[in-house]
Amino acid sequence: EVQLVESGGGLVQAGGSLRLSCAASGFIFDDYVIGWFRQAPGKEREGVSAISSTEGSTYYADSVKGRFTISSDNAKTTVYLQMNSLKPEDTAVYYCAAHYGLGPLAVTPDEYSEWGQGTQVTVSS
Repeated sequence: EVQLVESGGGLVQAGGSLRLSCAASGFIFDDYVIGWFRQAPGKEREGVSAISSTEGSTYYADSVKGRFTISSDNAKTTVYLQMNSLKPEDTAVYYCAAHYGLGPLAVTPDEYSEWGQGTQVTVSS
């Protein structure tokens, strides 16, 4: 019933941009924090960004701050991650995930209960 579907990944040159989308269904969107995570080969899954539309708060990892922007379209129950000034080190599978609860934004994978299947982002040098 719960479904998160990512889209928008692809191949881009360093310095380019992509916009990822996470379409959510099957749960009350407003009650959840939506986060973006990424996992590169051989690396741990790491938090990239998160948003709580209800609280109007956002989180960004230091590595993407100033380059990525998270936003939410509540009417479409979709969260976006605008990725600018992409670097090769941004290459990873990007996942969106949902966390139920209010309070500080969850930024670790084990705090999220629902996950999408991921979308590949590859940034060439």
